[in-house]
Amino acid sequence: MTGWIWIVLGVGAGIVGLVTFVIVVNFGRLWVTAYSAKTQVTWWELIGMMLRRVNSGVIVHRKIQAWKAGLTDVTTTDLENHYLASGRVANVIQALISAHRAKLPLDFRMACAIDLAGRDIVDAVQTSVNPMVIDCPNPDTGRTTIDAIAKDGIQLKVRARVTVRTNIQRLVGGATQETVVARVGEGIVSAIGSAETHKAVLENPDEISKAVLNKGLDANTAYEILSIDIADIDVGANIGARLQADQAEADKKRFQAEAEKRRALAIALEQENRAKVEENRALVVLAESEVPKAMADAFRSGNLGIMDYYRMQNIQADTGMRDHIAGKEGEAEDGGKPGA
Repeated sequence: MTGWIWIVLGVGAGIVGLVTFVIVVNFGRLWVTAYSAKTQVTWWELIGMMLRRVNSGVIVHRKIQAWKAGLTDVTTTDLENHYLASGRVANVIQALISAHRAKLPLDFRMACAIDLAGRDIVDAVQTSVNPMVIDCPNPDTGRTTIDAIAKDGIQLKVRARVTVRTNIQRLVGGATQETVVARVGEGIVSAIGSAETHKAVLENPDEISKAVLNKGLDANTAYEILSIDIADIDVGANIGARLQADQAEADKKRFQAEAEKRRALAIALEQENRAKVEENRALVVLAESEVPKAMADAFRSGNLGIMDYYRMQNIQADTGMRDHIAGKEGEAEDGGKPGA
């Protein structure tokens, strides 16, 4: 019985020795590296990372890097949690070190949140230390100038450069660079549109920068605008004169249309009057056709005699002769041209 106990104990000791040997082989170098750097990394943390399939080499080396830079509040658990959340541990540590050296207000939790939000935390910290210059408008959009019109109708083409730095506190959820460019462009157009003449803008381009900066265009964005510099101003077309010419042409066409309408109404009225004349003439002819009937009735009733009829015929003949003579004299006075 005693022999079996010794056998079991020997097997157990062998298993423990084998496990210890495997652990020492796998993690001994990492533990020695962390210990020599005076970084608190225990054997149980290394074993736990292996069981959770965490790259222990990344965690240990980044913790050493952080502690050597003075970030002693960063724990192994914090790094492991960010790694398990699919975060970029190396970027976070590098950004924290840069922010710590530059004395920027950035802690580990905020850096992890920014990294998990998809933002490049290293680039954000570098932009906070070294401000970035943005061209306005962005040449990648296909436009090279911001076109605006002063009150005198003259077009001005402006190119500006905006100096910004990252606002770490608003990086998560803040508007991007495109929003800053759009707001600055809108502010420039508004400032030029408020100018009385284009000459005033050309004389004092810095007034545009001051007017735009005073509007607080960096609100709710991931950047803080440091300055807006007008790089170039070109005089464009006289848009006011062109608009007035187009308006005059439109008014001309409208007046011509109204005149044509009045002419058409006049022609219609003339045709209507001619129709009325022809209608009245038909009534006259119709009335004249009743005269022979009336004369026949007068003959039958004895109210009209033969001599009365002859005298009426003579009067009509004399009247016709006088009209004919009067017509000939009128033609002679007009130079012998009928219808003159």
